[in-house]
Amino acid sequence: MDRPVGVLPASSAGPADVDRWTGRDPAPWRARLLAAVVALLVTAPALAPGFVLLRDMVFVPRQDLDLDALGLGGALPRAVPVDAVMGVLTAVVPGELVQKAVLLLLVYAAVLGAARLVPGGPDGRRGLAGPVAGLVYGWSPYLAERLLEGHWTLLLAYAALPWIARAALRLRAGSSGSLAALVLACAPAALTPTGAVLAGGVVVALAGRRALPLAVGAVLALALPWIVAGALHPSGGASDPAGVAAFAARAEGGGGPVLSLLGGGGIWNAGAVPAGRASVFLPVVTLLLVTLSAVGWLSRQELRGPGHRLVALGAGGLLLALAATLPGTSDLLEFAVRTVPGAGLLRDAQKWVAWWALPLAVGAGLGARRLGSEARARGLHGAIAGAALLLPLLAVPDLVWGIGGRLEPVRYPAEWTQVREALADDAGAGDVLVLPFGVYRAFAWNDHRPQLDPASRWLSRPVVADDELVVGTSAVEGEDLRARDVAAAAGDPAALAQLGVGWVLVERGTPGRAVPAEVEKLPHVIDGTELDLYRVPGAAAGAEPSPARVTAVVRAHVCALLTVVGAALWITVLPSTVTLRRRSPRKRVPE
Repeated sequence: MDRPVGVLPASSAGPADVDRWTGRDPAPWRARLLAAVVALLVTAPALAPGFVLLRDMVFVPRQDLDLDALGLGGALPRAVPVDAVMGVLTAVVPGELVQKAVLLLLVYAAVLGAARLVPGGPDGRRGLAGPVAGLVYGWSPYLAERLLEGHWTLLLAYAALPWIARAALRLRAGSSGSLAALVLACAPAALTPTGAVLAGGVVVALAGRRALPLAVGAVLALALPWIVAGALHPSGGASDPAGVAAFAARAEGGGGPVLSLLGGGGIWNAGAVPAGRASVFLPVVTLLLVTLSAVGWLSRQELRGPGHRLVALGAGGLLLALAATLPGTSDLLEFAVRTVPGAGLLRDAQKWVAWWALPLAVGAGLGARRLGSEARARGLHGAIAGAALLLPLLAVPDLVWGIGGRLEPVRYPAEWTQVREALADDAGAGDVLVLPFGVYRAFAWNDHRPQLDPASRWLSRPVVADDELVVGTSAVEGEDLRARDVAAAAGDPAALAQLGVGWVLVERGTPGRAVPAEVEKLPHVIDGTELDLYRVPGAAAGAEPSPARVTAVVRAHVCALLTVVGAALWITVLPSTVTLRRRSPRKRVPE
């Protein structure tokens, strides 16, 4: 008999096994309520009016769908296709509301997804295991540190991983519509290169041999925008190998990098670590959490089927995160980053701990259920439940209220809008050079918090800016070849004009290199207290990508978009067009 549309042949993971992991919970509101409470506790300050501008987290009121957003600019396409998506979204919804919705929903999805990924018990209920897994995954050092680093796109992928795992398991079992569900689950993760790789790892681990070609093909289709843009980038896609050491995992709380990674922390930037992670009790809390997870995975029933594949994926993530800290493997990483296009994705090694966070959270939930069941006869179930729910809170005690108020929104000064409008109204040629030449800013109006320069997203013209990263005392060279030439000519307006620079924007009140005196002699367009805009006379047209490169990249974006739209239509429209076979209305006659 023919299979229904969208159903793959069932694999060794039978329907009963998959239902334990992905089935509906008879009492779902407990996990939903927990996810909502955690999301509000974590993001509450960020919901006030204004923008949270912290390190890499830079939202603007309106982002344009330009060449940079498509991956056709000078920098490597690290924010492709997410910048294109933001260009479309902020054309309809103010960027301020988009940021608040993103922050709130990613925390909610992380907690709820992990709670639902836990296999159900004999009665089908997840019970205590769900909330424990949700807290371990959603109230985690990984989420806190990446929020402080501003890596909201990475956290979108992190929040999507449990849902990707559920969809991959359903695809493995041949459930109807599971391929379309997998595409939609992977779509938020595939907005960035790292997220696509994280999603692909979960798919490879859980989708199964028979479904793997389709599943991997779906992820690749979603990742085409940054794959094609990176492959056709003028720099060739190689990166500075100095980033391997600069972005290596670091120790927290005196326990060493291994223990920090086991707990989900260990980010390279000490400034993005919550103060509570310096506690001398942190190693003890981490060991208790890992032990609780190990207790959950000691059951043969849980390690059977998807369980052992999830644990293997987590172990691989841990090893990759440690690679930059070990002599032999760090040399190998440096060689790959220097010679292999796209291998720069491996520089920030700690981010791969996201794969470990999944089995850590699920195992902790299973461990809490197992210990609670054994302690019930002794009347200690409540104590076990309380301790299991308390452990993740102790691991990041200051995650509450926007990580101790550090997610505080501010408003852009009005001069930013004036500069944007002036550039949009001017018909002259040329791009915008932003000075001081540097990738990060520390504005007084943002309480001197470190943040990415918002000019490249906020202005309506292409921006030439520094992409060199300084980590501590180490400098990691950028990949924008044109930016280096423009930086060298910053004090020579004639040379700037020949390089296609038509304006110079000087941002006041932020540390950086001194602005050349020749720039201040240029014609003033806007003379403000925060921003000064100068016109470069006789500027040539800015650099344009080749037609072949534009065609290939645009087609890649269209392919990814059609993949998502097709999956959404498959789930929402196709089932309603299929005529269901009805049972005979005749009553059954008892025998």
